[in-house]
Amino acid sequence: MPFWELTIPASPESAEGLANRLWELGALGIVEEEPDRARLTLRAFFAETASPSTLAAAVSDYCATLSALGFQVPAARPAVAPLPEESWAHAWRQSFQPQPVGRRLLITPPWEVPATRDGRELVIIEPGRAFGTGTHGSTQGCLILLDSFLETGRVARAVDVGTGSGVLAIAALRLGVPRVTALDTDADALTEARRNAELNGVEGRLTCQLSGPEALEGLFPLVLANLLAGSHVALSAHYRRLLGSRGSLILGGLLADEEPAVVGAVVALGLAPLGRVELEGWVALRLTAGLQRDAEHRVRARALPAQSTRASRGG
Repeated sequence: MPFWELTIPASPESAEGLANRLWELGALGIVEEEPDRARLTLRAFFAETASPSTLAAAVSDYCATLSALGFQVPAARPAVAPLPEESWAHAWRQSFQPQPVGRRLLITPPWEVPATRDGRELVIIEPGRAFGTGTHGSTQGCLILLDSFLETGRVARAVDVGTGSGVLAIAALRLGVPRVTALDTDADALTEARRNAELNGVEGRLTCQLSGPEALEGLFPLVLANLLAGSHVALSAHYRRLLGSRGSLILGGLLADEEPAVVGAVVALGLAPLGRVELEGWVALRLTAGLQRDAEHRVRARALPAQSTRASRGG
C-alpha cells in the first residue's frame, strides 16, 4: 500500500505544536530533521486513504494560526507526495539509529539493538506518537545531566513529569533508581511508556499515572521534566513541593533565550543551579534544593562557637 509523505519546514518554537496537529490529522509517523538550529523540517507519513489536498490545506491553516499568535513559522507551504511502502519503512527506520548519550547510556530502537554495548546501559525506545526518542537535543541534555548526577550517588525514587515515551524514566531505572513514577496527561503517551518499559524489562519498577504533578503526593529526591518553558514556569511550585528540602531537579526543553525566565522562577522558590548542558540551541538544567540552606548553616556555624564561648565564660 502506498503512503503520502507531507514535508513542512518549521521553527524550533512551532515544531511541537505542528507535530501535534499532524498527529491529529492521522499521521502514522513523523520524522523531525534538524541539521542545525536555523533549519528544521517535519516529515509526516499518512495512509493511502488520506486526501493530499485536505492535508495540505489543514496544515497551511494551522501554520497561519500559529503565525497570527506570534510564533515564527517558515513561509514555505507543505508539500505532499506519494511514497511507496518500502520507502516509508526505510525513511522511518533510517532516522533512528543507536545513539550513545553521556558516559553510560546507549539509546536504540528495537530493530537496531547492537551486539556490543561498550559497557553502556541499553535503553530501548520504540519511536511512536509520544515525544522522546533520545535523539532530540532537549532530551539528550536531560539524559547527560541524569547520567552524571546518578554517577555521584543513588536516590530511592524519582518522578518523570510529562514522561512521553518514558525515555527519561527508563534511563533512570537502567542507571539504578529503584522506582520511578511517570506522569502524563496523555493516555496514549502512558501506553507507549509502558510498552517501552516492557522492552527494557523494567515494567515492574515503573508506575504510570494519568495526571500532572499537582495530583502527586509525597517527596521525591529526583524530579525530571522535559517540557516547554511556559510549562516549567507554571509547574515550578509543584516541582519545589515534590523535592522537599534536599531534592534535585533536572529540566529540559528550553531554548537558550528562554533559560533566564525559567531559572528565575525556580531560583525564587529556593532552588540553586548546579549544572547546564546546551545542545543544538536547547538547554537542560540541573538544580537542587537545600544548597542555599546548607550555605546559610555553614555561615551560622562559623559564628556560633565564639558566641557560645563568651556566653559560657560569662556564666
